[in-house]
Amino acid sequence: MSLSVGIVGLPNAGKSTLFNALLSRQIANVAPYPFCTIEPNKGVVEVPDERLAVLAKIVGTQKIIPAVVEFVDIAGLVKGASQGQGLGNKFLAHIRECSAIIQVVRTFEDKNVSHDGEINPQSDLEIIRTELCLADLQTLEKQKEPNPNVATKEEEALWVVIKKIKSGLEKGIEVKSQELTDKEKELIKPLSLLTVKPEILVLNINEKDIGKEFGEDFLPICAKIEMELAELNPEERKAYLKELGLKESGLEKLIKKGFAILGLQTFLTAGVKEARAWTIKTGWTAPQAAGVIHTDFEKGFIKAKVVDYPDFVKCGGWKGSAEAGKVRLEGKDYLMQDGDVTEFMFNN
Repeated sequence: MSLSVGIVGLPNAGKSTLFNALLSRQIANVAPYPFCTIEPNKGVVEVPDERLAVLAKIVGTQKIIPAVVEFVDIAGLVKGASQGQGLGNKFLAHIRECSAIIQVVRTFEDKNVSHDGEINPQSDLEIIRTELCLADLQTLEKQKEPNPNVATKEEEALWVVIKKIKSGLEKGIEVKSQELTDKEKELIKPLSLLTVKPEILVLNINEKDIGKEFGEDFLPICAKIEMELAELNPEERKAYLKELGLKESGLEKLIKKGFAILGLQTFLTAGVKEARAWTIKTGWTAPQAAGVIHTDFEKGFIKAKVVDYPDFVKCGGWKGSAEAGKVRLEGKDYLMQDGDVTEFMFNN
């Protein structure tokens, strides 16, 4: 499933440091000056899921395969990017290829790390959003009004939506914040607009601000601390988090949020070969989920054996779940739920 989350922000907001921490190794080039990132760095990151270790213990397997999400470290944006300033065109093209966006703005002060003007997260965020809106307006300006004598109903409907969202963008309202019907959203998909993409707002904070509340719209992360955590072994990391008064790292929260905003969820399989989390879109049916394992499973789908994760754990596996009457047989219309422990029955 080719879906990725782009990490964007002004130069030196901490994007590459955050990216390196995500990968737990130094891949992106980190330097305290603008444009040290030109080509986007990409990394596939495991989605933290404590359920897998529990399942592996129950079924007696050593092999665990988690779900993954791809993150992309994109060059820093500057004011005027939509007009080609800085690495504007490249920057915008790379965002266009991503399915969702993490916007990183900084609150930390560091005389060794440059910043254009005073440190103002809200102002930085507005610069990013304004440039994305201007880029979308440029895309819409290129669309031509259809000839009423030959235009299809769909082309006419698209033009109506284009005029509608253009009016909103001119007022600084991102497309995702405009009231659009499902049909209208479907019509504008081919335009690959930037402000349609779901986003996570990350505040790159000072060490002294760890644990503070910044409002539900923002996910506070200290990229410097996350880099330190990434270099520790699991036990050391756990101890350091406890020392900081945290239950989980900011990156663990970010990875889970990134997975969720892509509209993804997991179902689980547990056997002697492996305990595994399989990635599917939210709202997928049992046959569609089966097809992720193998296309033959979807084509020859008969039933899905499903146990809720808590019941599977409580009953000690498939045998105990069956004896307790917790195994359900679900058909073709069943909508998969996150954490379903599943086996598929199919015809060859």
